[in-house]
Amino acid sequence: MTIVNSFLNWYMKKRMHQIELFMKYPNEVQEEWFSSLISDAVGTEWGKKHDYRSIENIRQFKERVPVQNYDSLKPYIEKMLNGEQNILWPSEIKWFAKSSGTTNDRSKFIPVSEEALEECHFKGGKDMLAIYCNNRPDAKMFTGKSLVLGGSHQINQLSPDSFYGDLSAVILKNLPFWAEMLRTPDMSIALMDNYEEKIEKMARATMDINVTNIAGVPTWTIVLAKRVLELTGKKNLMEVWPHLELYVHGAVNFDPYREQFKKLIPNKEMYYLETYNASEGFFGIQDQSDSSDLLLMLDYGIYYEFIPMEEVDKEFPDTLSLHEVELDKNYAMVISTNAGLWRYMIGDTVKFTSLNPYRLKITGRTKHFINAFGEEVIIDNAEKALNKACADTGALIKDYTACPIYFKENEPGAHEWIIEFEKKPKEFDRFVDILDNTLREVNSDYDAKRFKDMALKRPTVHIAPNNTFYNWLKAKGKLGGQHKVPRLANERKYVDEILEMMIK
Repeated sequence: MTIVNSFLNWYMKKRMHQIELFMKYPNEVQEEWFSSLISDAVGTEWGKKHDYRSIENIRQFKERVPVQNYDSLKPYIEKMLNGEQNILWPSEIKWFAKSSGTTNDRSKFIPVSEEALEECHFKGGKDMLAIYCNNRPDAKMFTGKSLVLGGSHQINQLSPDSFYGDLSAVILKNLPFWAEMLRTPDMSIALMDNYEEKIEKMARATMDINVTNIAGVPTWTIVLAKRVLELTGKKNLMEVWPHLELYVHGAVNFDPYREQFKKLIPNKEMYYLETYNASEGFFGIQDQSDSSDLLLMLDYGIYYEFIPMEEVDKEFPDTLSLHEVELDKNYAMVISTNAGLWRYMIGDTVKFTSLNPYRLKITGRTKHFINAFGEEVIIDNAEKALNKACADTGALIKDYTACPIYFKENEPGAHEWIIEFEKKPKEFDRFVDILDNTLREVNSDYDAKRFKDMALKRPTVHIAPNNTFYNWLKAKGKLGGQHKVPRLANERKYVDEILEMMIK
């Protein structure tokens, strides 16, 4: 395995030259992809409708094609689900990534073309390894197995030739043979859709394997890790997998989980690598070990646009191309892809931390915020405040959600939080005060509304019993790596449901 490890390290690092090229010439690379995408889609139903043949520049593209969301593309996607081809993209589409994004009831079926698999998702996976091997020349991850905590696979019955599943399951089902050889557990376990049974079987199947790296959403990785420790009687994962050296994570902010992972994996040399990928595409990779900022990957068959937040709710929002963005401003991300998503607003908000090269961080969701009183609290604000409160009171958070408490007669409004702790704060009232005060420090609109409790009073915070969020997701049929607890909501649906569950 040492020879295999050396070869694969060398092979992966060869890609660094191409990464450095798009870092050096970002706008040229994006322009090339724009021209290529338009040219490829000229003969599709969508391309004919919007006269792609006559589009010569991005200005014409913006004038011709409105910004889209899933609802506006849904009629075209439904045709593809029923087996029709050449609708949004010219090559055959037979795979769809089923995504709910959060816990809302509507499922989305995102088309995944062969080009998207090869030039986006698989390339993203290889680039992630290339960056890791480049940053850690003595990496030995290929001497063992990669434990991948993925989603479930199901067959779409609308057409005998079309299939759907969580994105991770679609990727697992289409992995090249060499990648499959390096992965554990067996596909029959990895693609199970009963998550409770899956965690049990995965723990038993992998606890005696030489696992050198893990990839998965933090919440479910912790659940799996704890079950492995229960079965083995070990104190931490290094006693189970002594050669463990890399954890790849994404989908949620890792900061609230960092202390838990340090206890599960007490190894100062452990490497944590964040990725930014979704059903719609693979967008970013943490390329610096000393910074959590994500390098925007520019040669994956995706053309990027960005909507300033003040434009998001407009019927025809203005968008910026990559060379027009500014530092430290929130933007909603819009993509056009080699799977036929055209000017598609994915729902994420990002902020650029560097323009040379282009690095960013995810700040939240366009629909996941609290703005009931003009306070405009986004996830980035909330998690900075929670991190500060945890650090100062010795707490560890497992999960949380928050929403507004609306005005009642002469009573001001407030924010209501439900927090499930891995380790409760030493002083709960102090925790709430730090949460509140830090929100005031990082968000001037929130601070203004909190002035003398005129519009907003001190937050109400409930401590949820252990496994509250797990049981809530289970009750909704939403267990699995693709399903996440909605962190912030501008209405009370989620909080009221969970509070009712806590009372019973």
